[in-house]
Amino acid sequence: MGSPGEAARRRMNELVMLWRGVTMRCPVCGSGKLFQRWTHMVGRCPRCDWSFEHEEGYWVGAMAFNIVLTELIFAALLVAIVIATWPDIPVWRLILGGVILNIVLPFFLYPISKTIWAAVDLAFLNRLPPGRLRR
Repeated sequence: MGSPGEAARRRMNELVMLWRGVTMRCPVCGSGKLFQRWTHMVGRCPRCDWSFEHEEGYWVGAMAFNIVLTELIFAALLVAIVIATWPDIPVWRLILGGVILNIVLPFFLYPISKTIWAAVDLAFLNRLPPGRLRR
């Protein structure tokens, strides 16, 4: 087991990597030029040369994260609208809005879900060699 200071540093590194993923930057070095187009992520970070695709099927976790995030946003909005419009709930508008939201939102969340997945992979599945994280 490591020292308390080592554990605190590790936790801080995990938070730094996650924040970089949320802000669509490289979780290793913080570079922000990871997408050539909205739907096309570069294979390697242009700054630190970290490879984002480690094996076939690597991005399945990002797709799952995207679906879960979409459904959580949908559920939160659904509950808020039901509470706000109670007792006259606009059921058909909710159904139509829900279908549209669940079709459109995953496209907007696509790039951020990929960078967050890369950060989760590095932070919690320990793919990053010691000393590689840049401040």
